Amino acid sequence: MSLQVNHLTKIYGRQKAVDDISFTINEGEIAGFLGPNGAGKSTTMKIATGYLPPTSGSIVVDGFDVVEQPMQVKKIIGYLPEHNPLYLDMFVHEYLNFIGKVYQIPASQLKNRTKEIISMCGLEPEQNKLIGSLSKGYRQRVGLAQALIHNPPVLILDEPTTGLDPNQIIEIRKLIKEISKNKTVIFSTHIMQEVQALCDRVIIINHGKIVADDELTNLIGHQENVSIIVVEFKEQVSAKDLSSLSSVEKVVAVDKQFRIHSKSDIRPELIRFASERNLSLLSLRQEENSMEEIFRSLTSEATA
Repeated sequence: MSLQVNHLTKIYGRQKAVDDISFTINEGEIAGFLGPNGAGKSTTMKIATGYLPPTSGSIVVDGFDVVEQPMQVKKIIGYLPEHNPLYLDMFVHEYLNFIGKVYQIPASQLKNRTKEIISMCGLEPEQNKLIGSLSKGYRQRVGLAQALIHNPPVLILDEPTTGLDPNQIIEIRKLIKEISKNKTVIFSTHIMQEVQALCDRVIIINHGKIVADDELTNLIGHQENVSIIVVEFKEQVSAKDLSSLSSVEKVVAVDKQFRIHSKSDIRPELIRFASERNLSLLSLRQEENSMEEIFRSLTSEATA
């Protein structure tokens, strides 16, 4: 079971929300779909579930084209949208039973399946409450339960841990990891620790284009060969001047600081740079490599 995105483009007026992207996610793979707000993540997911039509290109789920065979695709996809829509005047068990009927789960199996999914998502204490009375965290669990109730082979989760406390986040991560063993999973998040805890694969989108697509270990391993130094001067300094230093690959301006990517530790050279120009160093440190730094490096706006 795979999800294939082929030269997908989505245009709103003059804006390209998604700009000719392609990738494939295979069975048993958990792919983190990352990007800044407005990068095109949710738009791509909505197209994959049939909620939005593409401008061009296609998405194919287990051989079914989302546009040409939408009902077949909806049957095999579980979807948790970014803004979790629920019927607030229904009880939790009542709502999940209703969703099970929508997916045509046989009556002989539905009661047990509803009970199973309530237990799986940690909803037993809340199952007899109105959804409208639940906390945001428990509403998110209900949203995840409705995405799972028909046991879909493909899961599309748009920020699934939004609103959960740290303990709940750990529980939901374990659940996603467990259910992904025989499923294709793509999820978006802004929590980089979540990516490192869950993902086999990372896809990063920025301004509608894919800027990275690799296994997590490869992505982090590649960045380990790059030193990242963060420096701040009291006086005004240009990114262009810093980019002229030897072995510098990229300079990113972040507020009053500069993040310098280089092939080696250039702190001694930065100290000489400051001394020769009578500059005052306010801070100078080397950043530890992490998914957060990789994300910032690939999506930062101000780059020299």
